[in-house]
Amino acid sequence: MAAKSNLKNMALSLTLVCLVCSAVLGCIYAVTSEPIREAQQAKTNASIARVLPAFEGQPVMESINVDGLDYTYYNVPGTGYAVISTVGGFGGPLTLMVGIGNDGLVCNTVVLSHSETPGLGAKCQTESSFIDQFKGWDPAARKLAVRKDGGEVDAITASTITSRAYSAAVANAYNVYLKLRGDE
Repeated sequence: MAAKSNLKNMALSLTLVCLVCSAVLGCIYAVTSEPIREAQQAKTNASIARVLPAFEGQPVMESINVDGLDYTYYNVPGTGYAVISTVGGFGGPLTLMVGIGNDGLVCNTVVLSHSETPGLGAKCQTESSFIDQFKGWDPAARKLAVRKDGGEVDAITASTITSRAYSAAVANAYNVYLKLRGDE
């Protein structure tokens, strides 16, 4: 015999469906949360390994406020710092991880996320001639700005705004390094 369609039966049915769906989602979250966290940690460790020389031990995540902005960085004892720096690019936020050694030199940079135009600004992630110019960069001795702005960075062709943003992100990371070292 079919249930009679009335407000009480509809509310009871809807409540039962919501409880079952919530229980299923809760179980899925419980099962997947740890593997997701481990995958994110592995991705972060891989990025740190790309921007800093070989290191032993576990990087320590910390935060700092520089010029009113909060930055996340990883302190890698005996090696340096991996600083996450986000600036506005042409298509939206451009987030880099910048490795700065204890000597103050930029070891390497990795794009963590971007919204730049495919085939133009997105080259900041793939064009090695652009990325490699930051390796070994001494921000204390050389200006971190594109040549068009009086600096020493060779911009990506037709992507000056992205190149400026990339340079600004590296410069911001260096400012974080200076504050960490007490050399503001």
